[in-house]
Amino acid sequence: MQYRGYGKTGYKVSLLGMGCMRLPRKEDGQVDRERAYEMIRYAADNGIDYFDTAFGYHNKTSEEVVGEALEGERRKKVKIATKQPFGEMTTQAKIRENLENTLKKLRTDHVDVYLVHGINGSQWPDIKKREILKEYEKFKDEGLIGAIAFSYHGNYDGFENVLTEYDWDMCQVQHNFLDTNREVTTKGIDLASRKGLALVVMEPLRGGSLCQGTDAVNRVYNGAPVKRSPVEWAFRYVANFPGVSTILSGMSTLGQIKENIALFSKPDMKEGCLTDEDLAMLAKVKETYESVAAIPCTSCEYCLPCPQKVQIPGVFQRYNTASMFENFEPPRRTYMFLTKAGTDASNCVECGECEKKCPQGIKIIEQLKIAHEALKGWIEL
Repeated sequence: MQYRGYGKTGYKVSLLGMGCMRLPRKEDGQVDRERAYEMIRYAADNGIDYFDTAFGYHNKTSEEVVGEALEGERRKKVKIATKQPFGEMTTQAKIRENLENTLKKLRTDHVDVYLVHGINGSQWPDIKKREILKEYEKFKDEGLIGAIAFSYHGNYDGFENVLTEYDWDMCQVQHNFLDTNREVTTKGIDLASRKGLALVVMEPLRGGSLCQGTDAVNRVYNGAPVKRSPVEWAFRYVANFPGVSTILSGMSTLGQIKENIALFSKPDMKEGCLTDEDLAMLAKVKETYESVAAIPCTSCEYCLPCPQKVQIPGVFQRYNTASMFENFEPPRRTYMFLTKAGTDASNCVECGECEKKCPQGIKIIEQLKIAHEALKGWIEL
């Protein structure tokens, strides 16, 4: 496993981190705890020492699962990062109460990295006005947290304001070779690096959408002199940046963990691992992907719950799969099950609640209509 420094904290962490937002689930939607324990423990025993979770993941159960899986000797060997959303910080006392509950769930006396979850440009003035970070500083002085950090979805200008107006230990951002001009952009990646912060990258595979491509995309990959899987190309793109401390992968199976550990254990999976020719090839892949109309949803589920129970990420995932693979039949069949459950896009009443919460800035109402028209009508014979 490759390891890197974690900014000014003195930590050294695995380049591959385990994101615990996409743990395996049972049919009822609850976390399959036994499989999750197996995965987390395997990761911890085989080189991954950075685990990322949050207050709200998996209906507020992810922290608990991570704590149960890592309790004991494994906890001493790993770093745990978790997050408190600004929306839950209703009072200063509540901020502390939330952290205390998190520590109980994680079965630990401290969190190595504590993030303000999902800061965006509009929240930042209120966070400063409420002196939220003074509470975090108290936690750090008391030894309850090790590093003060934030995760961010939004444009570069807002990111620059947040990053430069406080002395953070770490920032966590979305980046991949499709998002070079979206989210914080490559300019934001460079800024964080120059500031000397630990830099954690989420969504390196764009919610799994970069795991495999269309025939057109694969033709570009196949033309490269070095043959690598789409997953490896996507990870290498992020690893190529010298300022990146950890790359998070929301792995859902033990097989994915084993495959990714093998990739991140290659001796050349490090900064500068891509040539100019490689980068030009990935730019061509990006251009090819963008020639196909698709919805930039990462299945983060921040848009949920929908008041009308529309499974927004599920709708978009089916539409994107159909678009990217140029085959609408299988997704149309699975969309039928959403329709039967009353959770398809036809139930949208255009209240707009989802659009207020979407970190990708997707025009969800409009895109739901487009997706529904493309996916409806499957008849099971």
